[in-house]
Amino acid sequence: MPFQASLSWSKDLLNYNFGFGHPMSPVRLDLTMRLAQDLGLLERDDLQILTSSVANDDILALVHSPEYIAAVRRAADHDEPNENRGLGTEDNPSFPGMHDAAARMVQCSIDTALAVWRGEAEHGLNLAGGMHHAMPDGAAGFCVYNDAAVAIRVLQREGAHRVMYIDLDAHHGDGVERAFWDDPNVLTFSIHQSGTSLFPGTGFVTEIGGPGAEGTAVNLPLPARTDSSGWLRALHAVLPDIVDAFRPDFIVSQHGCDAHFSDTMSDLRVSIDAQRQAAQLVHELAHQYAGGRWLALGGGGYSVVDVVPVAWTHVIGVVTHNELGCEITAPETWREYIHEYLDHTPPETLGDCHGSATFKPWHSGYNPENEVDRAIRATRSAIYPRLGLDMTYEI
Repeated sequence: MPFQASLSWSKDLLNYNFGFGHPMSPVRLDLTMRLAQDLGLLERDDLQILTSSVANDDILALVHSPEYIAAVRRAADHDEPNENRGLGTEDNPSFPGMHDAAARMVQCSIDTALAVWRGEAEHGLNLAGGMHHAMPDGAAGFCVYNDAAVAIRVLQREGAHRVMYIDLDAHHGDGVERAFWDDPNVLTFSIHQSGTSLFPGTGFVTEIGGPGAEGTAVNLPLPARTDSSGWLRALHAVLPDIVDAFRPDFIVSQHGCDAHFSDTMSDLRVSIDAQRQAAQLVHELAHQYAGGRWLALGGGGYSVVDVVPVAWTHVIGVVTHNELGCEITAPETWREYIHEYLDHTPPETLGDCHGSATFKPWHSGYNPENEVDRAIRATRSAIYPRLGLDMTYEI
């Protein structure tokens, strides 16, 4: 019998560390795995925990240029800034061992993806991954190598014909979109705060894919201050239709949780419960359209104690078919650890009560006065005709 899920994890993944004061602190991963352990999610016979080596240069070169890979190695060894390739910057400061740390994250995503593709596990999970801003020739937005894009390339090499990438991060999944801009066999979907008000300044509805691949880059940019109900309404108004039209044989999703209302790196107001529901939706779509073949990745998330561990533990629960309620009390052992070692008041439950996690479905009616509804309509108008989808509810 295959495992229910393959999860990549080792403490080596904590070595991806830009240093004290950087928003992407590895403590978020440590606390996530401690919480999952204390909840009993990791001690199951149907869960395979993988430890991965460092991806070799030939694998990285499926997406990244040899010149860039060499530049990462130099920066890691000598701390040499190279502004032209995004290294040694405030966002992406160089650190010893950077190449190995980033390349290990890539191999983790590859190994979990292949475990699923080869039938060893139903779902895969690498919460250290989701580095969606890394470009073929440069680092960007805290991302050195693009593990999602490399894993998709490997899946294609293994025989996957149609792969769908779903990005739930508050920021546009620009690096993955760029990697597959001209590939009609990979559809990238990104729901994010509009690039008019947030990094990286891209991800508009007019970005639909290159020649021969029009309609396979789907962007759903939302206005700042979009709350849980608006975010879920938008997600459900577009994503299921897109999956139904594309019919992927593998789904890769990125679960950056920086859309949360307490995260300082975006202006969205999405609750943990809404993000949990989004993971559930992706899970359902994977079973409905891709034979359950699904790799879930981490991504952004900078409320590293109060939000990320809780949100990502819900993702673990969904991936392993052990879903948790937001009302569940956080384990006392986990809370004591945070008190003692971080001098921080930890979350009391696995959820929050800020913002409604209910929504009105799109077919309930379009409101032209509502900014979110206008954003939904713009995306549907740009993409649906390209995919032959019904526009019944656009009036």
